[in-house]
Amino acid sequence: MTTHSANPASSDITFAVSRNPATDELIANYAYQTTEEVEALLEQNAAAFRLWRATPLRERVTAYRRLSQILRERADLLAGLITSEMGKTFSAARGEVEKCAATLDWVADNGPSVLADEPVSVDNGDQVYVSYLPVGSILAVMPWNFPLWQVIRASGPIMLSGNGFILKHAPNVMGSAYALQDAYESAGFPAGLFANLVTDNDTVARVIEDDRVAAVTLTGSMRAGSAVAAIAGRALKKSLLELGGSDAFIVLADADIDQAVRAAVEARFQNAGQVCLAAKRFILEAPIAEAFTQKFIAAVSQLKVGDPMDPQTRVGPMARKDLRDELHHQVERTLEAGATLLLGGHKLEGSGNFYAPTVLGNVVPGMAAFDEETFGPVAAITVADSAEHAIELANNSDYGLGGNLWTADIKRGQRMARRLETGGVFINGFSATNARIPVGGVKKSGYGRELSHFGLREFTNAQAVWANELD
Repeated sequence: MTTHSANPASSDITFAVSRNPATDELIANYAYQTTEEVEALLEQNAAAFRLWRATPLRERVTAYRRLSQILRERADLLAGLITSEMGKTFSAARGEVEKCAATLDWVADNGPSVLADEPVSVDNGDQVYVSYLPVGSILAVMPWNFPLWQVIRASGPIMLSGNGFILKHAPNVMGSAYALQDAYESAGFPAGLFANLVTDNDTVARVIEDDRVAAVTLTGSMRAGSAVAAIAGRALKKSLLELGGSDAFIVLADADIDQAVRAAVEARFQNAGQVCLAAKRFILEAPIAEAFTQKFIAAVSQLKVGDPMDPQTRVGPMARKDLRDELHHQVERTLEAGATLLLGGHKLEGSGNFYAPTVLGNVVPGMAAFDEETFGPVAAITVADSAEHAIELANNSDYGLGGNLWTADIKRGQRMARRLETGGVFINGFSATNARIPVGGVKKSGYGRELSHFGLREFTNAQAVWANELD
């Protein structure tokens, strides 16, 4: 597998730095591309797009099947890379690779029918149809928490529809970015069609404005999304934003508490709590609040924190020290505002960016752990007076990505789901993604949808064609 790392040779060169979050060891430095290199990248990507859009869809599908196979063949290597770069447990990283491969399979199986010309019946008998055509090269600004999955769930649908793909990945996971580029090219995709952009924010802005870039998609913070959307808007280009969330995990009085607790632990502490679409605020109806809390604390206290390569580890390190420091500051501010520390609440000593699994009680609106996204192993518990109050608390958020609702009455849950201001609702389960289901948010969690037929058509030109029969 090709590597694209470099060691600092001059103080005038800026680097994307990758460190092992479990050991603090330097993995690699990736030199920012020069102005000339960025220009060459854009030109090559544009040329590859022209070739790719002219490639029959059946041939694109064949390339996708090869790509899926390559990911599976390289699964251990890719999973090890993910673990070393951002700290995900190896077993979870292995699952991430398989999820990517399975999604590519679904895209290959279903893309041709979703992207096929769609006939429309009109009154006068004219031949009318809608074609879903590629629009050009798409810039994708992606985060580090799922180094492969975030990219595949974007690039898979985007590229099958005939577009080019330019990836601006997070600086600490550039090894994963180049591993994906190598996989795409090994599968027979045109050279440069999947391209890695290694640069600063100012250059990203110029790339968005470049005429060779048709649109931009970003998964990241509200601040980053706002900046990218503003640039794209000035350039009259489409943007898709997934800006994180603070999902509510509502447990009603009639729920199965034991099942809810098991799901809650996984929902909050998978990937060391570094998941956008994940439960963060646990809103408990009063009659079951004490029982749930006690069982939840007992389960969380048993989670093993440590070496992400150890099969017994459930919680690995956070990806970066600055992220751990920010999380701890949120915990401190929440406690200062009157919340109760029920478990954890501190950094773990020694090397690596480890944080103790933490549970906060008596969290209410106005506190950091309720109002802000806590991107780490911290759970905030809030007690609701009633089911109605639980819905009000869940919607009392700037975010609207996902939501979870636990109840023995499925019909009641479905009625309540319509009142949750989120892009997705999971009844008697926890937030997840699947190639068949659209994912995206409302409010300040962003707009647009990835995955399913929505994602396959998101960056296409829905071209209406009317063919009038002549007399």
